[in-house]
Amino acid sequence: MTSLELGRVSVQKNAFEVVRQEIDQRLLPLLASVAGTEDEILDIQDVFKRFSFDSICRVSFGLDPKCLDLSLPITKFAAAFDLASKLSAERAMTASPLLWKMKRLFNIGSERKLKQAINIINMLAQEVIRQRRKFRFSEEKDLLSRFMGTVTDEKYLRDVVISFLLAGRDTVASALTSFFWLMAKHPEVEAAILVEADRVIGENKELTSYKKLKELHYLHAAVYESMRLYPPIQFDSKFCLEDDLLPDGTSVKKGTRVTYHPYAMGRMEEIWGSDCTEFKPERWLKNDGLFFQENPFKYPVFQAGVRPNRSPLPVSLPASLPLFGVVYQSWSDHVERHPSTLRELHREHVQHTLLHSRTMKVKIRRKTLGAFTKDMERVNFLILN
Repeated sequence: MTSLELGRVSVQKNAFEVVRQEIDQRLLPLLASVAGTEDEILDIQDVFKRFSFDSICRVSFGLDPKCLDLSLPITKFAAAFDLASKLSAERAMTASPLLWKMKRLFNIGSERKLKQAINIINMLAQEVIRQRRKFRFSEEKDLLSRFMGTVTDEKYLRDVVISFLLAGRDTVASALTSFFWLMAKHPEVEAAILVEADRVIGENKELTSYKKLKELHYLHAAVYESMRLYPPIQFDSKFCLEDDLLPDGTSVKKGTRVTYHPYAMGRMEEIWGSDCTEFKPERWLKNDGLFFQENPFKYPVFQAGVRPNRSPLPVSLPASLPLFGVVYQSWSDHVERHPSTLRELHREHVQHTLLHSRTMKVKIRRKTLGAFTKDMERVNFLILN
């Protein structure tokens, strides 16, 4: 059911419009409020987490938490969701599962906090469902309303709400943060994106259609290359339902946990070649300059097999990143390498999603024409020679 709904053009167009509104009405005003001030600094990772939370809530179940308002409020829903994600991930870091299971049994420590956070999330998710029923869900465009047309089980619908948030919130924020970090380090790629945007969309024009979005081949290549080096989900596991045999002859017994590591796979020379550690969007382009997708087993960012990733991520991510590419024509992000670098994982807040350690501070300022000219000349040189 999820696969069918996410594949509908109407759902994708709605996601496109939601993301565009979030940028025009919230992100750009926020950047404008910071640019020109005394410090001009924002934690861009926090901004993108707020952006993704707002966007996914609106696309998935028609709720607008307004996390990206100028005051940058901390909502009860977002705070509980952060805490539950953190504490759940920390279970895997304990010396033995018995430790957290004992805490859960006696309702103490981190397990007590996790239970409280989950209760808040469940309560708010159920309230979202009640509000949808109250305001004629059949007339709404969000995914939850579509599910409610055929599903009456309240617990199932509650789990749908939570699963969409789990699948999309931190993953989108992680992908966006890594993408702009790489753009700051590779101005020639940024300039090439802008050249393509002017050619496809028109100089100084806005991206207003989902159709035009698909024509930004170099931008899509840059997005996929960014996620090859910094996949939102750094590792994932599957459990074997029945005895099986892998293509290389490895025997896998029923109940075995098999873990794969997209972060490591993206840096393996035998998979991606001798330039595997380099950021090269061109590896995703055919000779005619058209974007192509690699074998999902080679590039498992969206998983592979008979049940690939069907979360809101594939809908909202391709919609948001190209739009951010257009936004990037007017704003410049200068990465401050403190208190840590991108390569470090989130040590204070252990999570399944690859996030920058603590924060990702950037300076926000408007780009000048001179700043682009040098990069444009470099791109023209690369293209002509």
